[in-house]
Amino acid sequence: MAGLAHDGSTMPAEGGPAGAGPRVIGELDRSATAKVRIRSLRPADSPRLARRSEEHVRLLAAADAALPPILVHRQTMRVIDGTHRLHAAELRGEEEIAVRFFDGGAEDAFVLAVRANIAHGLPLSVAERAAAARRIMDTHPQWSDRAVAEAVGLAAKTVAAERRSSTGENPQSKARLGKDGRLRPLDGASGRLRAQELLRNSPGTPLRVIAQRAGISISTAWDVRSRIQRGEDPVPPRQRKAMAAAGGRPPAGGTGAAARNRRGAPGTPSPASAGKPGADALERLRKDPSLRLSTTGRDFLRWFESRLISPQEWRDFVDRVPLHQVGAVAETARKNAELWRQFADQVGARRPLDEERDHGG
Repeated sequence: MAGLAHDGSTMPAEGGPAGAGPRVIGELDRSATAKVRIRSLRPADSPRLARRSEEHVRLLAAADAALPPILVHRQTMRVIDGTHRLHAAELRGEEEIAVRFFDGGAEDAFVLAVRANIAHGLPLSVAERAAAARRIMDTHPQWSDRAVAEAVGLAAKTVAAERRSSTGENPQSKARLGKDGRLRPLDGASGRLRAQELLRNSPGTPLRVIAQRAGISISTAWDVRSRIQRGEDPVPPRQRKAMAAAGGRPPAGGTGAAARNRRGAPGTPSPASAGKPGADALERLRKDPSLRLSTTGRDFLRWFESRLISPQEWRDFVDRVPLHQVGAVAETARKNAELWRQFADQVGARRPLDEERDHGG
């Protein structure tokens, strides 16, 4: 989506719901204007259901001040915002009117028209906002309820109800684009299962790549990997119940203890541990009967491995720490490193039984 810059050039496109948001409207309000012939303009694709207010047109025409520029979709020369001003100029007998151009798709032009009518001028009725919401959900099926709600000036719950009652929702839309521009899957369980498969096949792949390929957030990818390392189901119980209720199928192997072992429980080599310092030692620990055949041993293995990281893992998160929090994060990491050193010293101070016999203990 784009608009006209101050010098008359096209503004950079903005992806996501924010693309027709207050920022773009503000930039268009400050952009260069041009005079165009009124006869060259096409009627507005307006979100208003009622006919224009002739009284409002007469009031604008009678004012001594110059009419503010109207907003026009350059590709179609269709009015986006300013129908009443346009007819007021005609009523004054003027042949030209000042316009600001918007460069973008027709669907985005309609969203901009809705936002502009909400921001100023005659307010849209609730019925007009609901109708606009239904249209935007048809043209932008990936937009979240909150994003649509912000565009039309309704509550997110109202938009959600409109979406449920609509029969025209795109059945292929498997995700929602939020107000922040991030794509989130509607079926989080499926994304987690895709991430599990990716981690199995390519354990050394950075989390950001896993998240992108699976269609989930990096924090969700991190949670999936942690669950696999602990021998747990990558899909939380609540999501799995929702998946079953919606007719989804759980992954082959079920969700019980046997399935957890197949997904990387203690005693089974875990691809997710590849690349971590001491990976070979971890595999030997898993195979040790004294650990994997006892509850306390399995608890230790899950605790121990869940707290180990590979060089690639921490590199994934270095640049994601906010600059104003780098000191706190670094200090916490140092404190934890010191705790690990103390743990290593205490564990190392314990001698195996055969070593104690050799020393006469």
